[in-house]
Parts: sequence; structure tokens; C-alpha cells
Amino acid sequence: MLVNVLVIGSGGREHSLSWKLSQSSKVETVFTAPGNGGTKNNVPISVDDLDGLADFAQKNNCFTVVGPEDPLAAGIVDKFNKLNLKVFGPSQQAAQLESSKIWAKDFMKRNDIPTARFEIFDDAQKAQEYVKSLDYNVVVKADGLAAGKGVIVCNSNDEAISAIQMILVNKTFGDAGNRIIIEERIDGIEASYIALSDGDVAIPMASSQDHKRIFDNDEGPNTGGMGAYSPTPIVDDNLAKIIQEEVIEKTIHAMKREGILFKGFLYAGIMIRDGKPFVLEYNVRMGDPECQPITMRMDFDLYDYFIASVDGTLSSLPSATWKSQFAVCVVLASKGYPEAYSKDDEITGFDSVPEGAIVFHAGTRKSGETILSNGGRVLGVTALGNTLESAIANAYAATEKITWSQKFNRKDIGKKGLSYL
Repeated sequence: MLVNVLVIGSGGREHSLSWKLSQSSKVETVFTAPGNGGTKNNVPISVDDLDGLADFAQKNNCFTVVGPEDPLAAGIVDKFNKLNLKVFGPSQQAAQLESSKIWAKDFMKRNDIPTARFEIFDDAQKAQEYVKSLDYNVVVKADGLAAGKGVIVCNSNDEAISAIQMILVNKTFGDAGNRIIIEERIDGIEASYIALSDGDVAIPMASSQDHKRIFDNDEGPNTGGMGAYSPTPIVDDNLAKIIQEEVIEKTIHAMKREGILFKGFLYAGIMIRDGKPFVLEYNVRMGDPECQPITMRMDFDLYDYFIASVDGTLSSLPSATWKSQFAVCVVLASKGYPEAYSKDDEITGFDSVPEGAIVFHAGTRKSGETILSNGGRVLGVTALGNTLESAIANAYAATEKITWSQKFNRKDIGKKGLSYL
């Protein structure tokens, strides 16, 4: 019997998940709520309307996949479970790994998971005095969810002091910044390591590397991510084994010991210094834009693995298999992002994108047959290639075809990986 799937969210991650799930021989229709200009079968229910989503899933007999962090932090999985609705993703308790950076840091500390040394503050003056006493640079983080922007990497005491002011005093991130973490800045190479867990075991996904800063050469403010590629040569087999054992499995097992089964995607943002991994942050869902190149390379039925995660039967499935090619995703954003940007600009050129490249939509909406910009990160142009170099070339060749007046993208996505090959 074929099943319906409901993917919750409206970003590039959700478009790529719904694209991959719709290829499963076991899936009839994939609905996306609320979806975007590129997703099919959109359902006009927002991600924070948990009752509306549950009602739709029940009436349409859906297996539900939760894309973004906000509904997970709000307890959507617990709600669906109470109603006996099958849903993929972590419970509200498990989602604290992302929804409270302080909870996550304390969890790592008590379970001996490698991370930077840190202190926690809710008083700006004390925080600023602490920073002045240090002889190393720091990262200042808001405790709660801030759409990927609540982390400020500081190059000096003055920058740290103004970051503290911005979060604790000016309340730039609202209540998410009622408390902050000040941690040692670890300088190294960053990579994303994502695994799929059922609470007992964790199957690694392909490695990837995100590009967080808005401008080339990693300059300018942090964003939700301006592009990604997979696999990354930065994470070789040896390092992958260390991260899998010392970070991922340790996290899953420690959660279980503390009475929390972690089901879903566990994402560790890793900084590698002198060959050793340190956890910068956890996410409790697939990364965006890492999801786009990772799903392009999947050589397995993702639906089977999602069901096994929910049912606790991942150990009975084979390891995930991957296409040997590289995949690169270049994010096309609206000029001005991550600050103010315009919306409702008409986007053209979809028909001339070369075969083999896929344009995953994020901040878009459809008006009749026209696609309009509707967000900061607008599209994720993703392509495969037999080498990293050719995948980069293929992705950029496809981005050239797509135009609108406010289009902006980085020109160096994937280049960091080339120096390792």
C-alpha cells in the first residue's frame, strides 16, 4: 500500500527532501506545508500551526517529516506521537540540543564530548568584565534559536564587548538572547557531520561543508548558509571514524542514558584543529544548504530510513550508499541579505538550466506561472560532477542561467575543498 508523506517547512532543505521522498516506490503523494514556489502539492498551513498540521496529517493518512528547527523545539513530534501519527524527527526534549545552546554545552561537558571551554552569563557587565580578563579570542552565542544568526565570532575584546551589548542589552535576538555563552574561539577548519539516528544507532550521512559567511573568502556576517558541497575531503575516513565514535555515538548513547531517545537527524557542526574535532553546535535536523548536495548523492530510498528511524529498526538496514560523484549547491540570495532585502522580484531562466542540475527553491513563491523572490536565500542551484572541480563548474554554469534584478551569490563555493585534493 502506498503512503502519503507530509514534509513540513518552506526552505531549500524541504524542497530537496520532498524531491527525494517522491522518488520512493512506496510513496504516493508528497505534500509540503507551507512549501514554496518550487515544491508540489503545497498545503497552506504554517510550520507553527501544530494543530492544523496534525489535522492534515490525520485526514490524509500521512507519514510526516519535519524539516525546520522551530516546530521541533515547539514539540510537534510529541504532539503527533500522542495522536498516534507517524512523524520523523526528535522530541521536544531531544531538540534541546539545538533549541538551547546552554543546555547543549552543559550536556557536552557532563558527557565528555569535545567542545570549546565556555562560561554562561545573563548580566552584560559581568560578561564584559570576563571577556577583558581573557587572553584569547571568543565566540559569543545567544542561548536560543535565532535562525542561524545568533553566533558572533569575535576578533578582539572590543568586538566581544559590542556582541554582548547587542544580545543582552539591545536584545537583537529577543528572548533567545536572555542568556549567552562566551566560549573560546577555536580556529581551524569547519565541517558538517550529519547522522540519522533511531535512538540506539546512528547511520552517518555523506560528509559536507557549508559556507556560512555572506561574501567570498568567508568574509562578512554569518548567514543561514551560502552554499555547500559533498563529500568534503577535509573529513577523511580516519577523521570520520573519530567524529562518529567520539561525537555522534557518544551523544546518542548519553542522551539515552539520560532518558531521552534521539530520533531524527543529528547534525554536529565541527571545528577541526590539529586533526581533533570539537563540537561548535548541534542541530537536530538536516542542515540547509547541506541537505541539497547530500540528497542529490543519495543512492538509497530515504523513506525506508525515515521509517526505520521512527520504528527503532535502523540496525536492520544496510549502510547508506552514495553516488561516487561530488555535488555542489550554490545559494542564490537577494541583495542585502542577511540584512534587509527586497521581495517579489520576478525570476527567469529556469527552462534553460542544463539537464542534470537541479534548482531547489527556498525563498520563492508562485504567482500564476511566474516565480517571485520571497526571502533572503532564494534558490539553491545543485549539480553533480565526477570531480569536485567539475561539480563546481556545473553548478556555476547552471546559476548563470537564472536571473533577477537582485540576485547575489558567492563565487567560491567548494573552492576550500580543492586545496585538500
